Amino acid sequence: MRHKSLWWIAAAVLAATLGFGTTRTRSAGPIEAPRQVLSSERLDDRIIVRVDSETFTCYRFGPRQKYPYFYPVNSPASGLSLTTESSLPYPHHRSLFFGCDKVNGGNYWQEGNELGQIVSAGPEVTQNGPDVVRIEDRCEWRRPGQKPVIEDRREVRIHAPSRGLRLIDFAIRLTALTDVDIQRTNHALFSARVDPALSVKAGGSLVNAEGAASEKGTYGVPSPWCDYSGRRFGFTEGIAILDSPANPWFPCKWFTRDYGFFSPTPMEWLGPEGLRLKEGDALRLSYRVVAHTGDAAEARIPDLFRQFKDTEEARTGLRRP
Repeated sequence: MRHKSLWWIAAAVLAATLGFGTTRTRSAGPIEAPRQVLSSERLDDRIIVRVDSETFTCYRFGPRQKYPYFYPVNSPASGLSLTTESSLPYPHHRSLFFGCDKVNGGNYWQEGNELGQIVSAGPEVTQNGPDVVRIEDRCEWRRPGQKPVIEDRREVRIHAPSRGLRLIDFAIRLTALTDVDIQRTNHALFSARVDPALSVKAGGSLVNAEGAASEKGTYGVPSPWCDYSGRRFGFTEGIAILDSPANPWFPCKWFTRDYGFFSPTPMEWLGPEGLRLKEGDALRLSYRVVAHTGDAAEARIPDLFRQFKDTEEARTGLRRP
């Protein structure tokens, strides 16, 4: 019996050495990472989007909110939100959102709902994974007791192309339901407020595509993208907003702040006449948000922008030099 046992042990060692009974990866190619599975769940006034069962973000659309917004927007590194739902100064900044001040005398950015509110009609998940979660929503911009002045239709596409990246594609079409006059303001359009620990004031980094840094180097400067990153709890991580080349003011000027705010918006620099839309006019805008590990260079944000640019040009038929 002892000799038989020794024979089986020797055979097992030989099999392990030669790889019998195991799956071996060819040395000619890299080992592929397991595919990440996306899913969503509607819970009361929010849609929770998960990557491999872990929450990435929530699209929040409650009827008493100033506007729909995303929170959290969790990092693929630490698992903590890269954005803040409400922090000083300016606690009305809700994480990742779309809004605008000075629209026909209404305020769809800050202050109380009596001055203006962007009200969701109720979003619908039109694709629920496994590779993409797509959410569609229709919203009305209105003040209490008055007819809406704008209807927007928005599409959100969420991807997770790698372990270190999460993408939110946000496309919106705003249709004027009456003549619309938007006065000059820097409180406008797609915006993000990062967690205070990632802000420049806390030692974080704000950079644009040209390599300019901080509020001083990026405020009012046209650029295809800006990125905020920093280090917390042992992780370097960040978030970027990419401006679509199909947008009418591309590359847009940026409203940036060292306390953690950044937004591609032209409204402060359009001149005293602001922006006027005739009834029935439509304005289309789209952006990509990148939640990433590392800083902008380590996350290869310039390469990711080129990929986004190609995608947007294919989608719209647009070609820019």
